[in-house]
Amino acid sequence: QVQLVESGGELVQPGGSLRLSCAASGSGFRFYVMGWYRQAPGKQRELVAAITIGGSTNYADSVKGRFTISRDNVKNTMYLQMNSLKPEDTAVYYCNAGSSTIWATGGYWGQGTQVTVSS
Repeated sequence: QVQLVESGGELVQPGGSLRLSCAASGSGFRFYVMGWYRQAPGKQRELVAAITIGGSTNYADSVKGRFTISRDNVKNTMYLQMNSLKPEDTAVYYCNAGSSTIWATGGYWGQGTQVTVSS
């Protein structure tokens, strides 16, 4: 049974940084694509960034230049380094896996981790 477990979300001040982690287990193989999505209150879930096993990436325009997605294929773990955080980045961040492209959503989800950007 596949499990995706996120960690790293917390309260941070505007302009601050956070690093989220997503550990995948139980699959017995490495997902070709993994990604981060977020959902703010009253809004639809949206793609933040995605990465292939080879390192190709896709970012939402709103986070380009501020967020960096990466993965450790040995540890089967994905990361999201978030810098210059803004209040509008406040959301529950979800790990996603199982897609065959960096533009589509996979079938596996984590439970989410809350990121709150506020002074």
